Amino acid sequence: METKSKKILILGGSGFIGSAIYKELCNYYDTYATYNAARRSLESNKQFFHYNMEDDDIIRILDRVAPQIIISAVRGKFAAQVQTHLHLIEYINKHKCKLLFISSANVFDAYSKYPSYENDKTLSESIYGRLKIKIENMLLRLPKEKMAILRVPMVFGNASPRIKNIKNNIWTNEPVEVFPNLILNVTNDDKLTQQVHYLINRNKSGIFHLGSKDLVHHEDFIKAIVERIGDFSPIYKRVFTTNNDRYLAVLPKDNTLPKNLQFTHQDIVDHHMAT
Repeated sequence: METKSKKILILGGSGFIGSAIYKELCNYYDTYATYNAARRSLESNKQFFHYNMEDDDIIRILDRVAPQIIISAVRGKFAAQVQTHLHLIEYINKHKCKLLFISSANVFDAYSKYPSYENDKTLSESIYGRLKIKIENMLLRLPKEKMAILRVPMVFGNASPRIKNIKNNIWTNEPVEVFPNLILNVTNDDKLTQQVHYLINRNKSGIFHLGSKDLVHHEDFIKAIVERIGDFSPIYKRVFTTNNDRYLAVLPKDNTLPKNLQFTHQDIVDHHMAT
């Protein structure tokens, strides 16, 4: 049962994903968030706390808010992220509190021959993927009911950095990068935040893969989005990182969500409009 009195704290509330989650939850729960980049609208919002991961102690904000749920969508220097999550775990062990961690398909980027499922072993060749694995492994030592790992593929949406970058490249006649051999699944801010809302409302824990239920080649997907945005003929720069198809996809198998929260890559394409 949803209750406004349930307190939620979102770390990284001024970022693209964090702010989208805040907008989704704030009418249903007593929702707080942190921000780093100075923004006047956030400075005057009593639900937002300034937090610099490298200089500030997260415990001060945790003690002030006393959240029952913490959502980590924070970005920044990797060493500071690890330190922050160590403090979060320490707090969660002592309080009635649960952590939802926004992770990434990159925890599997060393496996390129097939899509990945929730209980597959993680292995990454990228620094970013290895950071996410490190934090995931820290969380897996918590009691299961106190954590949820939410692995997401590439996130799109009209306000997303990826789409802004594509539009900017089109308008300035710069090439749009596509990866012809990359097979992935995708999501957007709307679908992701609805799924996060459901997981909180139903008090779910464990590992969840929150992307489209089908796969698509990166090149086909980006071209379909560009077509949807408007009548453009951009320059495409085709980047081949390998001679063979490689997968970077996180598909659900053990923890599937209800039908109304499942979607296809075409649903994500259709969401994009010219702005």
